[in-house]
This record gives sequence, structure tokens and C-alpha cells, in this order.
Amino acid sequence: MVFKRKDPNPPSGWWYNTRTGEVEYGEVSRAIDLMGPYPDEATARRALEIARERTRQADREEAEWKGEDYDDEEW
Repeated sequence: MVFKRKDPNPPSGWWYNTRTGEVEYGEVSRAIDLMGPYPDEATARRALEIARERTRQADREEAEWKGEDYDDEEW
């Protein structure tokens, strides 16, 4: 049997768990399932929306860099 040790320095902040869709604080689930940390619970609840906004912005910047038009309607 494997025992999970408590981290003596657990990560702080708010996290969004992509597997469960729940927001967590402090000592959290597996890192692979998490987005964050975020400064507060409300921001963590918007994690997927924030990721979409950042992806759109990166796509816009890439299109501009390539000299292409960016179609925001694709989202």
C-alpha cells in the first residue's frame, strides 16, 4: 500500500480542476488536472474562459505576425 505524504509546503491559491470542474484551494489534486493558481475563487471559476481568451489573443498575434487575417468567428 502506498501512502500519500502531505506536502510540507502545499501550493497556495485557487485552482480549477479540469477533471471534476471544481474549484480548489490550498493542498490540491493531481497537478495534471489543474489550471492555476488564480488569485481568488471567482477568477478560478473563470479558468476555461480565461484560457479561451488567451488562446484567441495568441492566435490573433500569430496571424498578425504572419501577415494573415484573423477570423474571430471561428471560435
